[in-house]
Amino acid sequence: MNKYILSIKLILILCLSLQAQTTNIQIKVITEAENEPLMGATVYFEALEKGAVTNFDGIAEFTEIPDGQHQIIISFLGFETFETTIQIPSNKKLVFKLKEGGNQLDAIVLQSTRSTRTVRKTPTRIEFIGAEELGEKAIMNPTNISMVLRESTGIQMQQTSLSSGSTNIRIQGLDGRYTQLLRDGFPLYGGFSSGLSILQIPPLDLQQFEIIKGSSSTLYGGGAIAGLVNMVSKTPNEEPELDIMLTQTQALGSTANIFYSRRNEKFGFSLYGSGHYQKPFDPENDGFSNLPKTTSISFNPKVFYYPSENTTIWFGLNGTYDDRIGGDINKIESGENGFHQYTEENNSKRLSSQLVYQTQLDSVSSLEFKNSVSFFDRNLTVPDFNFDGQQTNTFTEITYSKASEKTDWIIGANLYTSNFDENDSAPLQRDQKDVTAGVFVNNTYDISENWILETGLRADYNTDFGFFPLPRISLLYKNNSGFSSRIGGGLGYKIPDIFTEEAEYINFENVLAIDKSTVNAERSYGVNFDFNYQTRLTDEIGFSVNQLFYVTAINDGLLLNSTDNGLFQFENATDKILSKGSETNIKFTYKDFRWFLNYAFIDTKLNYLPGNPQKPLTAKHNAGSVLMYESEKWRIGYETYYTGKQFLSNRTETTDFVTMGLLVMRNFKFLSAFINFENFTDRRQSRFSPLVLPPHENPVFPEIYAPTDGFIFSVGLIIKPFGNEDHD
Repeated sequence: MNKYILSIKLILILCLSLQAQTTNIQIKVITEAENEPLMGATVYFEALEKGAVTNFDGIAEFTEIPDGQHQIIISFLGFETFETTIQIPSNKKLVFKLKEGGNQLDAIVLQSTRSTRTVRKTPTRIEFIGAEELGEKAIMNPTNISMVLRESTGIQMQQTSLSSGSTNIRIQGLDGRYTQLLRDGFPLYGGFSSGLSILQIPPLDLQQFEIIKGSSSTLYGGGAIAGLVNMVSKTPNEEPELDIMLTQTQALGSTANIFYSRRNEKFGFSLYGSGHYQKPFDPENDGFSNLPKTTSISFNPKVFYYPSENTTIWFGLNGTYDDRIGGDINKIESGENGFHQYTEENNSKRLSSQLVYQTQLDSVSSLEFKNSVSFFDRNLTVPDFNFDGQQTNTFTEITYSKASEKTDWIIGANLYTSNFDENDSAPLQRDQKDVTAGVFVNNTYDISENWILETGLRADYNTDFGFFPLPRISLLYKNNSGFSSRIGGGLGYKIPDIFTEEAEYINFENVLAIDKSTVNAERSYGVNFDFNYQTRLTDEIGFSVNQLFYVTAINDGLLLNSTDNGLFQFENATDKILSKGSETNIKFTYKDFRWFLNYAFIDTKLNYLPGNPQKPLTAKHNAGSVLMYESEKWRIGYETYYTGKQFLSNRTETTDFVTMGLLVMRNFKFLSAFINFENFTDRRQSRFSPLVLPPHENPVFPEIYAPTDGFIFSVGLIIKPFGNEDHD
């Protein structure tokens, strides 16, 4: 009897021992068409309820998987879900291929195209910046999105004021007013707020950036002449997400960001808050601030309602309070007058609402309604002058989409209103109201497996400037060997207003209102052509190259000219602004390493001036190199950027310069710690030419063509109570 019991115990122990045997495994996911690693795919063990996401090399890592047969599910947005059974341990590499999922309505990768297609099947050229790279840039600059945009090929962040730091985005050498900034498809950052918008959009609650270069007015209306940037916000998942970022710089800047989201079957919400305080910073000790004293607070709550599987309704608020004062350090810190008297103060408040209703009508069609109301109040004060006003914008749009096996249709209509109201005590009243209504239709057609054609037409009507027909066409060729090419072009326009870089530079002082009876709307036409090739040089080395050529011409460009009585008035240019050039992007990957190389040639000519000179403050040659190492525990990045020679408005040629940056981050179980050395070679304009010219009590500020703040060292923590669970 005892022997029988002992035998049973031994058998049970053996069974338990066998069941307890586990293996650490790696599963690699690649694309079927190009054999490229697929980053971000989800690999899920159904019975174990255990999942992981593939890294940059397409690898998902698992620890302690019980030996035996397991059913796994591999999925990724835009690809067909793959299910299979694997044996653990396995005597072969676990590599699986995913096939593109065509036009499934749940395969929405990009919002800017308004379609349901993946990037590879979209004729419009779109640059995508995902959550991983956004996270890196948020570490380098947690206060705003300028770092994300500045380091993209062919994009320049043009600072217009030393004292306030006001900054505009330039795409392919064209002024900021020709680029449309969107958040979740809403135009929230134009007009009076444009010079400060870049500085007031923190990056922590953003999921991705989508950048379209060249005219995008067919889908988004006036203003998208040089291109558009669509910032896509994070949305809540069933698993709660909490991110807390704390940053401190040696330049006496402190920033705190917090984001929290979660959802259940019917409701979801996200909460985002940001606070930033910067003391005035003067690295040259010339008595004037290079970074203004700044107090900034932002909040962005959203509520989501899911009445059914096919319908989503969400409502959000976006608010910012920003007070910045720059200029004479003694005046800022102690309020001295007399010799120390020059300051520039910007006090602004922003509040906007967003309402979205999305529903899938059937398996192939959907309907979307969206509305926003945006209010911006700004008070700009310099000695003996004050510019004070409020701008209220509204945007309403309805869109119907239908996707079939070979054809996608998008049909929509929208209404945009803008109302700028200057303080009634201002000597020059520059109030302006604009109302623009538009309808548009866009079609994408699969001519064959290799050729895809996209055509679109918009018709806008502005109550003051008339009718604008805006056609657009793009053609895509792709094959299964990793090569693709796109060519496209279209028309664009911009309704004139006083908020240009030239007017911002002189603080809008003595600038006359737009005379709608004599000034025409700006109109443009442009063409882009690019080709892309990606392959595996070896099993471990990946390579890709993208080459872009472009040309954009603007007729009736808006110029700010002086008059005989000391005032400034807006007029149309007598000839075109012509921007042409090329962009080259190269990427190498090897295990945990990535190396990005880029070069931009920007040739922007002002044909309305004698000799067709190069546009001031626009470097013809720009290049960059970014080397990244990323593992589960470490993220290390080293950046080098070259900016070529530029011309000032008086045709003086500036020097070229190189900036470098280094980022080191260590991941732990519930947090990450980082240090960042931004511009550690301390390249700043004051090393080449003065930033402030006398007299001290009424200084003259030269044009800004190089960094003004110099070397910035920062340390910080990212706390993720629900993340980093696999890190030591």
